[in-house]
Amino acid sequence: MMKNYTILFLILALITGLISFTGLRFDGIEVLRVLCLIFTDLFMVSLFAKALFPDAEKLRFQKVKK
Repeated sequence: MMKNYTILFLILALITGLISFTGLRFDGIEVLRVLCLIFTDLFMVSLFAKALFPDAEKLRFQKVKK
């Protein structure tokens, strides 16, 4: 399931990173920085999931030789 959200996590990490680490000062900037770190971690986990676990649907329907 994580593999489907890779692009979403990348976009959210980039947006929150640009807003929170460009020098803007307002209330709640720490929340945006934490969200950026969370989305970056989720993006990395989904990338590893894509690399380590290829399409499970293809693996599920393999014929067994008798």
